[in-house]
Amino acid sequence: MTTPVPTRFTDDELALIDELVDSGIAENRSAVIRRGVHYLAESVRRARVGASIAASYREQPQTPEDDDLAMASALAMTEAEPW
Repeated sequence: MTTPVPTRFTDDELALIDELVDSGIAENRSAVIRRGVHYLAESVRRARVGASIAASYREQPQTPEDDDLAMASALAMTEAEPW
């Protein structure tokens, strides 16, 4: 079930939406708008996750010991490959 949400768009915005419909991105204006909402929500979610990761690195920076461990793991994984 869907609920109508009255929204106003400028002529330029409608032209952009129609361009997306015409190029096959979605079958109609409503589908373009719904897709845009999902895309925006996913972008916001990813930005929040990224900010959280960056904050954790600022709070607890990587140490030279972490670098050494990461390099040792990478070498071990590479050497374990059957190539």
